[in-house]
Amino acid sequence: MSIRHGLLALLERGPRYGSQLRTEFESRTGSTWPLNVGQVYTTLSRLERDGMVTQDGEDDAGHALYAITDDGRTELRSWFETPVDRASPPRDELAIKLAMAVGAPGVDIRAVIQSQRSHTLKAMQDYTRLKARALAAVPADRDEVAWLLVVEQLIFQAEAEARWLDHCESRLVRLAEAAATEPAARPATATGRGATRSTASRPSGRR
Repeated sequence: MSIRHGLLALLERGPRYGSQLRTEFESRTGSTWPLNVGQVYTTLSRLERDGMVTQDGEDDAGHALYAITDDGRTELRSWFETPVDRASPPRDELAIKLAMAVGAPGVDIRAVIQSQRSHTLKAMQDYTRLKARALAAVPADRDEVAWLLVVEQLIFQAEAEARWLDHCESRLVRLAEAAATEPAARPATATGRGATRSTASRPSGRR
């Protein structure tokens, strides 16, 4: 998640101070990705260093205001227009966990999958309830619409994860069945040599 671009998008609506940006960011994303004020001001400092924001005086309460610059708007437009790069996907803890569980001594990987599936389905139900409440209230502004989009993304993500877990379990079952039906390996070379020697040393029935 690009925090810097998220802050630029909020600043495009007008000058804001750090705590205000944090509140609006969390409102827009439904607190799915919470920020702390220190993180916001660190990002603002870097944006100011890069010429994408500038300090724009203070409000009536003495809060330092930040405003987006032309370079910041150019960067923001580029972010909106450029697809999210999948060449280096973010690390997925669940995928790493299952990859490490395969063949790990003393680990029942099917139990790991079943436990995660229960958790994933519960999360999906919780997200679905949030979506139903949001739709019942009829989203009235863009922050509420943005939050609805985030919730729906979480639902789709949970659905995809549940399907992937089903696939993992099915694959493990097939591999286990294949291993159980595979005939035991035989020392073919030794048997073959023994048979050859026996035939060679056996006296012929004809004189």
